[in-house]
Amino acid sequence: MSKRSASDRETDGQAFAKASGSGAKRDENEVNDIGEFEDAWEDEIESEEEVIDGETGDGEDGMDVDEVMPAIEESEELPPAPEAFIPGTHVLGKDEILEPDDSVYIMRHSMNVTWPCLSFDVLRDSLGDERQRYPVTAYLVAGTQADQASKNELSVFKMSSLHRTQKDGDDSDSDEDDDDTLDEDAILEFRSVPHHGGVNRVRAQPLPPASPLPPASQPYFTATWADNGKVHIWDIRPLIESLDVPGYSWDKSRTNKPAFTINSHGRAEGFAMDWASSGNANPSSLRLLTGDVHSKIYLTTTTPSGFNALSQPFTSHTSSVEDLQWSPSEPTVFASCSADRSVQIWDVRSKGRRSVAGIEPAHESDVNVISWNRSTGYLLLSGGDEGGIKVWDLRNVQKKGTTVLPSPVASFKWHTAPITSIEWHPTEDSIFAASGADDQVTLWDLGVEPDDDEMGTSMNDTPDGARDVPPQLLFVHQGQKDVKEVHWHSQIPGAVLSTALDGFNIFKTISV
Repeated sequence: MSKRSASDRETDGQAFAKASGSGAKRDENEVNDIGEFEDAWEDEIESEEEVIDGETGDGEDGMDVDEVMPAIEESEELPPAPEAFIPGTHVLGKDEILEPDDSVYIMRHSMNVTWPCLSFDVLRDSLGDERQRYPVTAYLVAGTQADQASKNELSVFKMSSLHRTQKDGDDSDSDEDDDDTLDEDAILEFRSVPHHGGVNRVRAQPLPPASPLPPASQPYFTATWADNGKVHIWDIRPLIESLDVPGYSWDKSRTNKPAFTINSHGRAEGFAMDWASSGNANPSSLRLLTGDVHSKIYLTTTTPSGFNALSQPFTSHTSSVEDLQWSPSEPTVFASCSADRSVQIWDVRSKGRRSVAGIEPAHESDVNVISWNRSTGYLLLSGGDEGGIKVWDLRNVQKKGTTVLPSPVASFKWHTAPITSIEWHPTEDSIFAASGADDQVTLWDLGVEPDDDEMGTSMNDTPDGARDVPPQLLFVHQGQKDVKEVHWHSQIPGAVLSTALDGFNIFKTISV
């Protein structure tokens, strides 16, 4: 983002046209049919040199004669470059606004919605993986936080006409094999079903990589954590079909009511929720974890006959469970984080439903979010209420009963407010995205390390009051208010989606 005064306006410099001296010169021997006439101005202007050298050029009768002014040359000085806005170092003035620097975006779109959607998930589609051609299309599912419980909805959104960002001076000559020479607004379509109560969290059923979207006759499940303590499981596949097939009418008995409702949490609401990746699209192999504000975690499984909510909770936390993540490599293992400042590791096979290992404390304050690296299988990200981000190597986490507290392999304190969301890149094992209540979405790469020269001079070169920018911080995206969640799009490499109080953003930077 760049910092610029709202009152600044750019103007194109232009050379003034050269003024004429005295018009066309009159021929001294000019005659006509009447006879020779005396030139009334013959004594006043003798030559062009006199016009240029004279100070007044006034004739005896008071007539003014324009002076020939030298040409005004266009200044070669360039206007000052916009200043990069660094959160924590710069503060916006009263009349200043942030303007995005589109030169660092490959794609950037903002979309407003009727009600804030403070949680969403990216849906898999049948448009192919590794999509590089523009414009692109993306699907997502989200739940609203309306001003009245009866107005809330679960919605499936289709974002289309997501063109490349048109840059100043772009001649549209591109090596990319796409048809994206237009500068059109993106299109946002949606289909909704009623949802009683605000939606705290939304998570879609994971589908295997490279697998197509299930046919319309098969379910595509999405779970919602309602603020009234209910966890609903919905079949959203007909809503997707309605967005793609004109005139398609879905069966309301299938879609407008939950396929299953989990009542295990009573009236305790919650936020933590995660599906187990089944490795196939068979709904009968799904497992869903849910955690509530009363420190309880429940497991719901599926059978050929439907869903089954297990009644015995997992209990090791002493405060609200904030986030849950299944292990990408061990099907019976999951991790959780809590307002009790800990991260716990569990195995569903263990007796007594107690955690088998833990990091206590993992942060100085509440641990809000975690993300398990699916490429390595042993790296875990955590984000705290103090704004800190930590990376843990779970191979160093000891079993319960030991007193050795592991140290994070990396720790960052860039965000100045609670971390609200964090997620590893789906294929790059060193890259992750994070969002904070400080209105920032940040992209990081753990593989970036400062060289010796940078480490020796960075402190001396940092101006007073300026923040040191970690070399692992690749990008800071701003412009949204109260960012709540951020997700990568697994089928559009490098594309990031975020939701906030003022709507959705989807963008792709030159950094990732």
